[in-house]
Amino acid sequence: MALHLEIITPEGRFYNGEVTSATLPGTMGTFQVLNNHAPIISSLDKGPLSYVNQEGKHSYQIDGGVVEVLDNKITVLAESIQ
Repeated sequence: MALHLEIITPEGRFYNGEVTSATLPGTMGTFQVLNNHAPIISSLDKGPLSYVNQEGKHSYQIDGGVVEVLDNKITVLAESIQ
């Protein structure tokens, strides 16, 4: 796994680790990020954020935010996460 995901909320870092994929609730629709994804910055809507790592699939609800994908690193700044 060469894809790194970091999820940050106003309360602090929620997740920081390697993943095989991440699915995000973009403002223009849900999209998935895989290894070697093109660079992107997108706003996020309220909705499900999920990722797959060695332990399996994890899914959470976020209340919006911003995501940046660059050089196999996904950085999510979420307003809140449940």
